Amino acid sequence: MTVLPALPVKIRNLSLLRALCLSVLLLLAACEQRSPAWYLEGMQGTALWHVTLTHPPATLNQAELQAGLNQTFAQTNQWLATWDETSVLSQFNRYQGTDWFAVAPELAELVELTLQLSQQSNGVYDVTIGPLIKLWGFNSHTGVTAVPEQTAIDAARAKVGYQKLQVRLEPPALRKSQADILVNLASVADGFAADQAGRYLEALGVRDYMVEIAGEVRTRGLSPRGDAWHIAIEKPVEEGRVIQQGVNLQEAGLATSGDYRNFFVEGGKRYSHTVNPVTGSPVTHNLASVSVVAADATLADAYATLLMALGEQQGKTFADTHGINAYFIWRTDEGFETADTVGFRQVLSKK
Repeated sequence: MTVLPALPVKIRNLSLLRALCLSVLLLLAACEQRSPAWYLEGMQGTALWHVTLTHPPATLNQAELQAGLNQTFAQTNQWLATWDETSVLSQFNRYQGTDWFAVAPELAELVELTLQLSQQSNGVYDVTIGPLIKLWGFNSHTGVTAVPEQTAIDAARAKVGYQKLQVRLEPPALRKSQADILVNLASVADGFAADQAGRYLEALGVRDYMVEIAGEVRTRGLSPRGDAWHIAIEKPVEEGRVIQQGVNLQEAGLATSGDYRNFFVEGGKRYSHTVNPVTGSPVTHNLASVSVVAADATLADAYATLLMALGEQQGKTFADTHGINAYFIWRTDEGFETADTVGFRQVLSKK
């Protein structure tokens, strides 16, 4: 008998309950197993993670591996979680100075990547968006959200700007030129966590594995069937889970960003958690979700957020121009329509 696992759902803000948001459904459990495999899972904060190993090395102990993975995910939270006041990023956000603030090399490298994407997108992707996320209520544990006054939006926008954040790699440190900026790395946190777990597995000699946390996926090697890892992307519907499209992954990361789990409605208007840092308000286009396949889950996670902010038309153009492997689903009066880039078409499942 085969059973589909209970899967987590994904949000773009670590402070909200991830269990109420977007996910990527994993098809592995519905496949015929032909090779020895381990299946591990656990909770980190409010995020559920899954790891599958094909041909686990004989030197590994499953209980010790579980503990090691738990520690790896906990370390990622200790670096990035804005909902944890003790995390390095929370400490940096509270810091009111403008000199260099020492961080781990991994965190410095991650911030460097986000700043590169900010420049590439002319600020549509911007991890200093924290003041706007907080203002709109998407950074609240209570889930209370409301439309703020325009004066408040303008005041928050004055605290946003990737140009106000600097990074150096040696020695690793962050610096802000404006003391009240707030960095929010939720747009890459889960993809980064999946990659960190994958690197931990590889250091132990694991070559064939799949890591998934809150819907973001990293794959290497072969699945227990001896072929690519079969992953499914959800149809962006608010109730239930329906598979929209399957993909086959090897040596790649997959991430999906969407607006159909984390939003609120006020005055008959829908407000998504994807906030455009240029306008200071949630995006207003018809794009419901976008999935990205990249070399690793971190890059896929960041690009999925970037394209979601741009919308179906500008996002598709940006993806084509920059060679991003992306799959778009948007709403029309007749239902959903889809588009993909040439690169993404290569991983679509024909089954």
